[in-house]
Amino acid sequence: MAGEMEKKPKLEMVQADGADEGCVTFVMHDEDHTLGNSLRYMIMKNPDVEFCGYTITHPSESKINFRIQTRGGVPAVESLRKGLNDLHDVGQHVLNTFQARVGEFKQREDQPME
Repeated sequence: MAGEMEKKPKLEMVQADGADEGCVTFVMHDEDHTLGNSLRYMIMKNPDVEFCGYTITHPSESKINFRIQTRGGVPAVESLRKGLNDLHDVGQHVLNTFQARVGEFKQREDQPME
């Protein structure tokens, strides 16, 4: 139908012909430095990763090109997956800690002053 827009995938994998699975560029649509820099940091903590970096093609485009090179035959997809999971875990820890401290603060505020 003419009214339906074609949906772009959120993540595309770009790999040169004949290249191994350890050297891949991922294109992440609708993302910016917020995810790019934090994910790059988490992935670089992985000892199997030789290189990880990202670029934003143009300020008016909301996509990032994310490059991962691994060593030892580890697929770049696995390093990306591990980085995303690690980043999610860190975010969940921050959220849980924040909510616990807000709860403690509210309890202190509800108590009468002596």
